[in-house]
Amino acid sequence: MGRPFSDKLRFSKRRILLSSLASLSRYAWIDRGAALGHRGGSFMARGLVPREVTVAEARGFVVRAGGLAAPWASVGEAIRHLGYVQMDPIDVCGKMHDLILRNRVAGYRRDGLLETLYAAGEREFFEHYIPGRGVLVALPVTEYRYLSRAMRARRTREGYGGMLDADQRRMARVILRRIRDEGPLGTGAFTNDARSETGWGTMGSLARTTLDKLFLHGRLMVARRENFRRVFDLTERVLPREILAARAATPREEARWLVLERLRQRRLAHLTPAQRGLVDKVIQPVRVDGGRILYCLREDAELFDGAPPNLGPMLLAPLDPVVYDRAVARAVWSFDYTWEVYTPAAKRVRGYYALPLMAGGEIVGHVDPRADRAAGELVATTNVADRTVVLAALRPLAAFLGLAKVRVG
Repeated sequence: MGRPFSDKLRFSKRRILLSSLASLSRYAWIDRGAALGHRGGSFMARGLVPREVTVAEARGFVVRAGGLAAPWASVGEAIRHLGYVQMDPIDVCGKMHDLILRNRVAGYRRDGLLETLYAAGEREFFEHYIPGRGVLVALPVTEYRYLSRAMRARRTREGYGGMLDADQRRMARVILRRIRDEGPLGTGAFTNDARSETGWGTMGSLARTTLDKLFLHGRLMVARRENFRRVFDLTERVLPREILAARAATPREEARWLVLERLRQRRLAHLTPAQRGLVDKVIQPVRVDGGRILYCLREDAELFDGAPPNLGPMLLAPLDPVVYDRAVARAVWSFDYTWEVYTPAAKRVRGYYALPLMAGGEIVGHVDPRADRAAGELVATTNVADRTVVLAALRPLAAFLGLAKVRVG
């Protein structure tokens, strides 16, 4: 049975209204909810109309907003803009954080992040894990209040990083006393050979397991790194007094902060309805080429305008903000990427430490490089046919690593 004429008329009027609003989508902060007579209701009814952009505009936005088009003058500027920089010790062709920052900071050198993290004077940055994600990052000390609640919560819960058992409590008293009396110490300073449950279903050194937990609990912080090995000190001797005195974020504030960090880090991201509800006053929905809706910070929206940045071939880090969000990588770059470090060799598609290759305004494939330091050579395999482009991207990486030669297999 067909619709009554009155229903058809109402449906037609609504469709015309929606069409009119869509035509204004470049001016995205229209009170669409008011126009449709809604109060509250769905996220879209609260006033957010997607900005329609082309793939080229989305790519230009990601490059500009993510710091690839105009490098920052310092590591500190990059961290503050991105919210945090992910850290990882694996070094096949440079560590993760160095590969992220070398494309974004003018004159960046290897271990430049560590130099900034542990610079003399009052601490401006620190390293810790993002709550609920197990991702180690460097971030400004001003963000400590968003992590402190999770640190304290770990002290009384089961599982990885949770409460100390009896042996660990005894070891903790030794560790805390020695650090208080002797100053910053690393795992090697403790010679106890006892073993302890790590929380991952394996056994490890009691001293190391206890140090890890004291760090996760917020009782110790990393004072510095030596050959990337952590040296710990009491938290109150690492972080400024006013930072420690700040009120811890509430669960809702922490949840909102996590969404904002996601947006700062990636600049264009997929958000769930729950995540959108936490930040709907500061975000802009974006529909890329008529497809999936993604989100950016409203303050970044002007960066969709302008000519595409003219960049030379560039190798991105495996977990670079540009490709970290797979939904964005597929929608914007037509690039479906998975970091395969922990994938069994027989199941790898791209390679152990494959780096996405950006060239000519798109991601054209990947390069899987390996630093042969004994031979002073950067050796790589690739799925990109144009060797000129591959070599143009590899030579700056080789120079960054202090390697004189490049070989593509």
